[in-house]
Amino acid sequence: MNQLVENERTQRLQNNYSSEAKLLIQEGGYISPDNHLWEDILVSVILKKPVLLKGPSGAGKTRLAQSISNYFGQPMHSINCSVDLDSESLLGFKTIIQKDGQTIIDFVEGPVVQAMKKGHILYIDEINMARPETLPILHSVLDHRRMLTNPFTGEVIYAHEDFTIVSAINEGYVGTSPMNEALKNRFVSFSIPYLSGEALRNLVKAEYPNASERLVETILNIGNDLRKQVMSGLLSDEAASIRSLLDAIGLSEHIPVKRAVRYAIAEKLDDQVERKLVMELVDTWV
Repeated sequence: MNQLVENERTQRLQNNYSSEAKLLIQEGGYISPDNHLWEDILVSVILKKPVLLKGPSGAGKTRLAQSISNYFGQPMHSINCSVDLDSESLLGFKTIIQKDGQTIIDFVEGPVVQAMKKGHILYIDEINMARPETLPILHSVLDHRRMLTNPFTGEVIYAHEDFTIVSAINEGYVGTSPMNEALKNRFVSFSIPYLSGEALRNLVKAEYPNASERLVETILNIGNDLRKQVMSGLLSDEAASIRSLLDAIGLSEHIPVKRAVRYAIAEKLDDQVERKLVMELVDTWV
């Protein structure tokens, strides 16, 4: 591992967090599909570059972000973007409380403000699902300034040195829109592919160590065929989701493989023809 990364990890692991913050430290488990991707992302984090993870649904983007949290022992706040996301969801909101017998207006800090002040990780999932007019409020947070003037309180917030931003997008999905250039240029971007081959086998064995070799081999063969059909344009990206494949293995330990794949993979697809194709591929192995 890069010495820069090792030194930074040692330093961050020495941070003392409250008991509540420690609950936000995530579990790891991400397995990199090549020798450099994981290390290169960690280097970007250490250099205080906002990281953008691009890839299909189920490729492991969220697990990767969680693994960064686990690696540095650093709490992580998550934002799930949608068209309903607004500045209050990001920064916080004002509320009326009773204190010392008086009614006062208090400000409840949102995930962006908390992560900036406390040096936590901010994970923004499906950032291209948010309305374009919502995210410019984060421009000064994402660039070299690493600061924010809170429009609700007027407070000027400068990010803690360990503050980290990781975002993820599923490109080309229904409900998403292209990121504008001003936002995209503030990130260092990484493509996160589906795992395959030995890396996928290692992940499966790590998640389900008691699964029989025959079951693992069967599911991996089915997964390989599904990826080929996705690459050929005959199936949607969701059909090759690693998350769904792992779900299928978990179910297959207790119910027949064919039913497990139907529930975990085929039934998630909207197109009836695609669902039928998935089950035909299963018939070749079961």
